Amino acid sequence: MSDENNFKDDLNNMADEAKETAKEFSDGAKSVASGDNKKLVAGILAILIGSLGIHKFILGYTKEGIIQIIISIVTCGIAGIIPFIEGIIYLTKSDEEFYLTYQVGKKPWF
Repeated sequence: MSDENNFKDDLNNMADEAKETAKEFSDGAKSVASGDNKKLVAGILAILIGSLGIHKFILGYTKEGIIQIIISIVTCGIAGIIPFIEGIIYLTKSDEEFYLTYQVGKKPWF
């Protein structure tokens, strides 16, 4: 009877470990998915209205967003080429590479 109890305990432990691993995988997938959403929104906004620096605020770069606005005002919008290039870079990176570079690594420019 004790062998049967040990077997049941082992099965329960393995089931608990499998549930925990599945939860960790699910949480990781959710964080990458949210990174994908920011990638698309930030990339499109950078291309269309990048001079306003909104893409920087979306990624959590408040200081860089304010700098982008000031540079655009001082240069009469000529510096708008910078966010245009950033938008293209954002959209051409893979989802994982974007997430690791701009959300985990916190790389504010290019």
